[in-house]
Amino acid sequence: MIQRNQIWKMYGKEYLKMTKKLLEETELAALIGDRKARIGIKPNLVVASPAEYGGTTHPEVVAGIVEYLQENRFESITIVEGSWVGDRTADAYRYCGYKELCEMYKVPFVDGQKQKWHSVDCAGMKLNVIDTVDQIDFLINVPVIKGHCQTKMTCALKNLKGLLPNTEKSRFHRMGLHKPIAHLQKGVRQDFIVIDHICGDLDFEEGGNPVVRNCVMAALDPVLVDSYACSLLHYTPDDVPYVRMAEKLGVGTADLTKAEIINLGGFEGYAGKEMQKDLPRERKLLEVSYAVNEVDSCSACYASLVGALFRLREEGLLDKLHEPIGIGQGMQGKKGRLGVGRCTKDFDVCIMGCPPEEDKIYEELKAYILKKK
Repeated sequence: MIQRNQIWKMYGKEYLKMTKKLLEETELAALIGDRKARIGIKPNLVVASPAEYGGTTHPEVVAGIVEYLQENRFESITIVEGSWVGDRTADAYRYCGYKELCEMYKVPFVDGQKQKWHSVDCAGMKLNVIDTVDQIDFLINVPVIKGHCQTKMTCALKNLKGLLPNTEKSRFHRMGLHKPIAHLQKGVRQDFIVIDHICGDLDFEEGGNPVVRNCVMAALDPVLVDSYACSLLHYTPDDVPYVRMAEKLGVGTADLTKAEIINLGGFEGYAGKEMQKDLPRERKLLEVSYAVNEVDSCSACYASLVGALFRLREEGLLDKLHEPIGIGQGMQGKKGRLGVGRCTKDFDVCIMGCPPEEDKIYEELKAYILKKK
């Protein structure tokens, strides 16, 4: 049976079958025990974007988990998720293949954006979580290893944000993200982790530039998982403050020297080149972030801005913008020259929206730059 200091991994393209094989090898059924346990599966459906774009959990991975559980006679399985502020979970549910999945396996889906919520004491910090959390006996977290425009990376720890109401997600950004993410782990326990490391985007939470790895992993310790994810993306736990914070709260360990990485190799003879090749070190985000003055922005708003900046950079226009672009909840009530999002409505020029679409930001910034010329 899988141990807390272990991370098991397998490579291949048969995502459903290899996920089931991974769960068999780690003996998930024995770990859960009670066949009547209420099992919750928490994928990452941050936005209505297909998994092959690198931002959301592959439905085949979740299907593999469901098939395994049903074949092992577990009676109560629910999939639960809430997309980020600015997108509707209902859209991601349909667009990412989860509607078909739930209908095929007759598994209910809980939209976290439509649930009531309650306050939980998370190691001295009061945080609001959706009521469904209290209706789960065993939580299987299914994050994607990927980059993030504000926290550098996201995996097991940050994925629990999908169990918050939208108002609390926004408050997390006002609180600086890292500390509340760490404290959330003391109020919501993840019992098993299946990591989608198939093709995560190295920069952006919503995907768009996938890097193929064709790997699925399993683990128990979310801090160890995120520490390992940091190493894969060429970061350290010190580069992602919530990892160290969660470790200090006793959630798990970030010490990879004590970890046992069990590589089961390629599924059914798979031998893809990514099995031997490390992820690239380049970070596209660094190429445009210098143009932004960001304070407590929501991820959706910031990601739309960065996407627009890349397009302007490709056209040779970004270097012609000589004032920083204000963005974020920390800009509310402040003055400035140029801002993006409703929080900068008092700026001289504000590209309105909550969040504004990338196309809108691109068009209005382009017009602004050309006018200044």
